[in-house]
Amino acid sequence: MPSKLCLELLIVGILLGAAHPAAAADSDHEPNCHVGTYRFAQRAQVDIGRGEEGKLRWRRNDGTTGELTRASDGGWTSTLGWTGRPDGIRVTFPPCSSDGIRFDGVAGTRVAFDVRETRFAVEDAVLAGRLVMPRGTERVPIDDYALQRQFPASGIGAFVYDKRGTGGSTGDYTQDYLLLANDAIAALREAKRLAGGRAGRVGYQGGSQGGWVAPLAARIESVDFVVVGFGLAVSPLQEDRAAIALDVTRHGYGADVMVKAMQVADASAAILNSNFQDGYDKLDAVRARYQAEPWFHDIHGDVTWVLLQKSPQELRIAGPRLFAGVPLHYDPMPVLRNLTVPQLWILGEDDVDAPSAETARRLRALTAAGHPISVAVFPHAEHGIYAYETAADGTRLSTRQPDGYFRLMQDFILGGALQPVYGTADLTRASVH
Repeated sequence: MPSKLCLELLIVGILLGAAHPAAAADSDHEPNCHVGTYRFAQRAQVDIGRGEEGKLRWRRNDGTTGELTRASDGGWTSTLGWTGRPDGIRVTFPPCSSDGIRFDGVAGTRVAFDVRETRFAVEDAVLAGRLVMPRGTERVPIDDYALQRQFPASGIGAFVYDKRGTGGSTGDYTQDYLLLANDAIAALREAKRLAGGRAGRVGYQGGSQGGWVAPLAARIESVDFVVVGFGLAVSPLQEDRAAIALDVTRHGYGADVMVKAMQVADASAAILNSNFQDGYDKLDAVRARYQAEPWFHDIHGDVTWVLLQKSPQELRIAGPRLFAGVPLHYDPMPVLRNLTVPQLWILGEDDVDAPSAETARRLRALTAAGHPISVAVFPHAEHGIYAYETAADGTRLSTRQPDGYFRLMQDFILGGALQPVYGTADLTRASVH
């Protein structure tokens, strides 16, 4: 399945993503030269992005996706989602100097974008970014993941940049939401500067941690819209606790086990609150008490599983770096209650890493109270809004993103009325948009 770590760390930018270096194009043996969005007849399109080492990944706007592996004859064969099973799709590319593709027997051409690379200063860092715009002169909304190409191919500009301390950006890596929000504000200003008169509606799109960062940035300096995917309206500590509680219920355990599991959650919180320096004796005690019981090995949580696997010596060193600046008790509700910017929140009903039930309840209550928040919950979708299948050992294998997911974001960003149906999403619309 997709890496959750990457989804959480690449939540920066106007399209809260990462500005990876442009694909190389000087070698016919370099897969990255084929990266791009390709258009076919009737304006259908497919995005080709980088996959695992030496591989590529294709995506359609309807959410279908597959991994491409080079075949012995120079073509590429596809496997379904992240399952590793062949799906029968075959792709061929001409030499890197060309912009063609043949995808599943149909010829297409790479979409040309107006791309501008930039570096911009914010406080003690210099961030590397990129503005990707549709070709032309008309005004468009500006909002490594494929969205930095999929949006421009659909008439929406995208500005992406590397988070401070990562990629081409300087500064110290942090998960301090206020600092990241200020970075996003600086990025938005840079995007508007580069776009000039072509900038139309301007806003944020962010996933996971972006649910805390993007609304905060919009509250500090107003924008035209905010789109949040698989984010939360609870604190980081509540996220881990809710994930443990969901582990208990989804494995069929009862209230007696829930009481015990919350002791594990309390022990984890003690370690996190000490910045990974103390509290290990408490975790060791609950581990010794319960590790022989069957439920204990079904406990994962969002962070707890790391604490259960690593030694205190490792965690005291690695923890403060990995979770640098995380405001564990951050309550996002005051920001959301006082934010008048139109928001679209998209959640996965089966998200076990960032359980969505309480967030959906809180957001829908705000919608009912007249706040400009629309909420879409996709059934049988997990973190990242990925549909999945369950293997015999209980692990999940991501297969695709749900039909309607991209179209919903596109319609909202473009500013039109939302349609009645977006795939299987349970959609609560704001009364104003």
